[in-house]
Amino acid sequence: MLPIPFETQKAVLIAGPTASGKSALGIQIAKQINGCIINTDALQVYKDWSVLTARPSADEVSVCDHHLYGHVELNQPYSVGHWLREVNTLLPMIKQRGQMPIFIGGTGLYFSALTKGLSNIPDIPDKILENSRLHEEANGLSVFANDLQQLDPNTYAAIDVQNPARTRRAWEVLMATGKGLAAWHAETPPPLIDITKTAALNLVSDTDWLNSRIDQRFDQMVELGALDECKTVMKSGWDAKLPSCQAIGAKELIAHINGDLELTDAIKLAKTQTRQYAKRQRTWFRSKMKDWQQVKNVAGDWQIDTA
Repeated sequence: MLPIPFETQKAVLIAGPTASGKSALGIQIAKQINGCIINTDALQVYKDWSVLTARPSADEVSVCDHHLYGHVELNQPYSVGHWLREVNTLLPMIKQRGQMPIFIGGTGLYFSALTKGLSNIPDIPDKILENSRLHEEANGLSVFANDLQQLDPNTYAAIDVQNPARTRRAWEVLMATGKGLAAWHAETPPPLIDITKTAALNLVSDTDWLNSRIDQRFDQMVELGALDECKTVMKSGWDAKLPSCQAIGAKELIAHINGDLELTDAIKLAKTQTRQYAKRQRTWFRSKMKDWQQVKNVAGDWQIDTA
């Protein structure tokens, strides 16, 4: 076990790229300190995705309490704001039970909101969401960045304008509230978790080791029924543009189901997409989590990385 006094902290935070072993480490810590696990992954909240998002198994869930997994419908609007409000409701209950909250996931924005705060932006009306969809269909993904440059230069300067999801979200906030995302962020309330009172762990991995795990895990996902899961999702509300339908590998496997890709090609492409996603996660964590404790898996044992 890592030489960290977890029991003296207010919370444990475990971030890391996909397939890096976050759940295994979290459960190990939970058994040691009477902890419970809170999902900090944007895709593991959805009911219909279990296999492809590597949601904790029944055996893992039986070891300790798990929260905020698999409780959201595919077509239900859900954002970091929804997640943070649910966490805010959970924490007093967890404290009353004498448990340690252990936040586990790969969604950097969730960790950022948890430890730095999140502005109280109102929910975006359905009409605005529909308008943004039509706006994108008519003018392309770059239209939101172009609009922001003209209408909300402060937000344009503050966000990653190469990220279409972020620019679209900023455009929707501006249209819905009349106030830019940068202005909302300037009014951010205090965070739910004081990171200085936590054990904040960033799992760093050797690239070859992680890529091998990604490939092995995706093969296992297929064996565990990922294709059947995709077929179920196709019947219950699949829409490639929904945030809920961004599970890595889903589009490729559905292309196979539709007869557009051979299964071997779909699996190969899905593995490539997963490796690229893990690379983006590692880049984000290196940039945003410089002060977190860097932890590495060495021959099956977790060790503090001194490199």
